[in-house]
Amino acid sequence: MTADQDLDNGLPIRLLHDRVLVRMEGSEGERRSTAGIVIPATAAVGKRLAWATAVGVGPNVRAIVSGDRVLFDPDDRSEVELHGRGYVLLRERDVHAVAAERIENDSTGLYL
Repeated sequence: MTADQDLDNGLPIRLLHDRVLVRMEGSEGERRSTAGIVIPATAAVGKRLAWATAVGVGPNVRAIVSGDRVLFDPDDRSEVELHGRGYVLLRERDVHAVAAERIENDSTGLYL
């Protein structure tokens, strides 16, 4: 993404090097299990990774583009506020995974 594209997306900054700007999904408070049980924010859980959406990438980022859903460790983050919205600034190497769209709806996901 070029500097002009960053400004076109409403970002008042130009990201440098391998930086990725993401917007967190959902809230960090209560969450719901797949069975519908409400889990309070104070519940002790193991180290949990978080999903976010990439809204801007630096010129040296190779595997992520704006709009990708990325998985990262929320403990290793730097927060920034732009135009009253909160974002997280990461290095590309701090991103653990990028969500992939399924190619076929009936695919099992196995490579045999």
